Amino acid sequence: MFKRIASLILAGSLLTAAAGCSSDKDDSEKVEVVTTYSIIYDLVKNVGGDKVDVHSLAPIGSNPHEYDPLPEDVLKTTDADVVFFNGLNLEEGNSWFNKLLKTSNKDGKDAPVYRVSEGVKAIHLESKGLEKQYDPHAWLNIENGIIYVENIRDALMKEDPENKEYYKNNAEKYIGELKALHDKTVSEINKIPKEKRVLVTSEGAFKYFGEAYNVDTAYVWEINSENQGSPQQIKRLVDLLKERNVPSLFVETSVDARSMETVSKETGIPISGKVFTDSLGKPGKDGDTYKKMMEWNTKTVIEGLN
Repeated sequence: MFKRIASLILAGSLLTAAAGCSSDKDDSEKVEVVTTYSIIYDLVKNVGGDKVDVHSLAPIGSNPHEYDPLPEDVLKTTDADVVFFNGLNLEEGNSWFNKLLKTSNKDGKDAPVYRVSEGVKAIHLESKGLEKQYDPHAWLNIENGIIYVENIRDALMKEDPENKEYYKNNAEKYIGELKALHDKTVSEINKIPKEKRVLVTSEGAFKYFGEAYNVDTAYVWEINSENQGSPQQIKRLVDLLKERNVPSLFVETSVDARSMETVSKETGIPISGKVFTDSLGKPGKDGDTYKKMMEWNTKTVIEGLN
């Protein structure tokens, strides 16, 4: 159904353009940007400022692993000057992103499509049969978030060279803030006794966080999919937790909490709070920017593990 609707919309767009109803962008117009999910959206806004108009495909609170694009998404992507995606296995569910690019005539050759995780030292998945795939959640290490910002900066400078100094200055200021936040995160987490540093979440999204900030991680399932939260996955985690002195469990804002609630019931370990992984918080609420979500995660983890 999606492909049929998308094809009709694209055909209509092409007919309109052929009729002369479209025009080249005016110099005063903003760069039209599409991002695959809200975290990249916020990073682009910090670099692009008032020179860009950004549309996030997967809305806040949703799962970017397996998203079903809307007709509006097809139109926005078709008209976009730049498309940013995470890569590293994030947008692979049902091949939704590749299908969208094909439908929107964005093949990465004639139209600029950029992977913001380019240059990140990727971590492989651990689950049997998935060892050759990458864990996509690189942004949960703030140093990787800085790499994302640098890639976004370079892409915008390339696609909109008239405003390259603007993007460069915005990125420099923002990167300074992120470096300070990374250093603070290292310092704060180091105050937790090492034996208590075990971060247990529903999805195994915190490997990059754990590696960067010296925290052990455990999970119910490794990556969001149609088969997440199975009885076997829950049992495996419950058995593991019975061997460790884990003080708290955590649940993500973008997943169903019932699996972790079952783990809590089986182990007697309380769920201490919610953390952000694949989505920002709603505007005006906790975690509604990348910086705020990382600050919230660190604060929540420290309070729970202490």
